[in-house]
Amino acid sequence: MTILCIASYEKGHEFLREARRQGCRVVLVTSASVKDSTNWPMEAIDEIFYMHDREKKWDRDETIRAISFLCRTRVVDRLVPLDDFDLEMAASLREHLRIPGMGETTTRYFRDKLAMRMKAAEAGLMIPDFVHILNHDRIREFTERVSPPWVLKPRLLAGAIGIKKVHSAEELWQLIDSLGDDQSNYLLERYVPGEICHVDSIVYEHEIQFAIASQYGKPPLDVSHEGGIFTTRILERGSGLEQALLEKNRRVLKGLGLLRGVSHTEYIHGTDGQLYFLETAARVGGAHIADLVEAASGLNLWAEWAQVEIAGGKGPYAAIPQRADYAGLLISLAKVERPDTSAYTDPEIVWRMERPHHVGLIFRSHDAARIRELLHRYTVRVQADFHAVLPPRERPSN
Repeated sequence: MTILCIASYEKGHEFLREARRQGCRVVLVTSASVKDSTNWPMEAIDEIFYMHDREKKWDRDETIRAISFLCRTRVVDRLVPLDDFDLEMAASLREHLRIPGMGETTTRYFRDKLAMRMKAAEAGLMIPDFVHILNHDRIREFTERVSPPWVLKPRLLAGAIGIKKVHSAEELWQLIDSLGDDQSNYLLERYVPGEICHVDSIVYEHEIQFAIASQYGKPPLDVSHEGGIFTTRILERGSGLEQALLEKNRRVLKGLGLLRGVSHTEYIHGTDGQLYFLETAARVGGAHIADLVEAASGLNLWAEWAQVEIAGGKGPYAAIPQRADYAGLLISLAKVERPDTSAYTDPEIVWRMERPHHVGLIFRSHDAARIRELLHRYTVRVQADFHAVLPPRERPSN
């Protein structure tokens, strides 16, 4: 089997390695602009090609022509996007080349924040009130009916990138005017205060084979806009919140139509006690959440995704966790290029980030309370020792 992976950013090393371990031929197409700054696992790649790009963006027609040219001498069995920003391109390529996998309509539900909300509303899921930044009369009606604050979101960016919290109609219209002809690429949503949770899942033939629920410390939007340290932890198994999240997650993935693959889905546990669907993606979660899940369960989501793609609905697949521990993840920008964390010696530390100007730790324990304690203590320590703040990103970066 030949798997062609497209990646405008460097992601998914374990996907590539697992595909090779399973005996596949692995072809990678990535951005020419990162050719000299990436460290792909070449031992797992048979061929690598580089697309001309502008800020990691590939021209759709040019990409279709390039991949079609490759297919003159190669039979591609699976086409897999390794990053959120590659999902639409992969769907277009599958449609054009008639390769099995998620097509353009379903991809929209896992990529476009407006499409996923409209589909979730059709499925009867609880979501925050929203309006498309399109018809100005409808926007005015929304602002008169729904009290601020609101959140202005780009439809096709990932995570907290480009999101703005808005506190008044005057501020909103100034922002809308500044968008010019790009207005329709945004939506406005009621800001729902509460805790942000996420469920990371493996799905095969519409059945959830594995799902694990976690809760962020400070919401990622607040970390992005106000600074602070990013944390998340596995929720107590069997707790009421965990069970509610897993059930909500089942309804979301069924309603949005994920056939097979992996998913990172976020929810708001509101201060009103309600559980709201926030957004989803048909990919492995970013910010080293895959490492958090692996620490707790022993399952590497990238490697499992490769197995799902290879099985392709024609063979068996089962996700078998190796353990049921608890884990916590902490990541912070650092004011020094190479932060020295050798003084951090607790035995529960099982992973340390190796990236310039960053500190990252993962803790693992059989005890959920111990993870909460470590996250609290190390948040204070990292804040004092290394923490730095940068302005929120408007566009993605490596």
